[in-house]
Amino acid sequence: MQRSVPRLSRVLACAAVPVMLVAVGCSSGSDSGDKGSGSGAPDAASSASAAPKPTQSTKAVEPARFAKLPVICKAISTKTVEGLVPKVKNKNGTEATSSDVASRGGCSWNGLEDKGTKGSQYRWLDVSFYRYASDATLGSGQERAVESYAKELAKVQATEGAKKLRTVKTPGVGEQADTVTYQVRKTDEDFQYASVVARSGNVVVLLSYNGAGYAGADTPSEKTIADGALKAVKEAVAAVEAANK
Repeated sequence: MQRSVPRLSRVLACAAVPVMLVAVGCSSGSDSGDKGSGSGAPDAASSASAAPKPTQSTKAVEPARFAKLPVICKAISTKTVEGLVPKVKNKNGTEATSSDVASRGGCSWNGLEDKGTKGSQYRWLDVSFYRYASDATLGSGQERAVESYAKELAKVQATEGAKKLRTVKTPGVGEQADTVTYQVRKTDEDFQYASVVARSGNVVVLLSYNGAGYAGADTPSEKTIADGALKAVKEAVAAVEAANK
């Protein structure tokens, strides 16, 4: 009976502390007859702490080829813009808003040439750039650009309402390029499109050129639009290389 009060005090004290402390501190405070049952715990903890911890290896990745993008709205020359977009509203282009101008950007031009009784011709040209940095976790800039290229091409090929859609490989533009031509009916007119997805190193270039005839004017041919898009995208890809020399 003499030991019941101190023992009860220890039990109540243990009940008032967090569970994690009970497992370590309170078990060691039990009577001498209980010491043997907890003798293996310190050895297990010591073994665990002494065990070597695995080290995380860092994957070496290829450096990104291009460190910066060109001045976006100057990537296509004024002469080319005026040739592809007659009566262009703003020959300097309208730059798209970007939260990271070092990695992405875009610019667009549009114009309507009124031919009176012969109708009118509308043209739209836009270009976008995406630059990918090398990352030990995500891969090299080139690898990431290849993945982006495939995704962007798939998006163009899935254009809603597209008719007469056709994709052709486009050699001579960066390291890889595809041109997708199609028609879309809107504002009661047929618009002819040519979208080029191109990649040079760790940069993906997306260029879209389209046009329509209004007030009885003919829709521009697929060849006219595709040739215009090709001319513009070659300049855009060359601008990336020139900006990094």
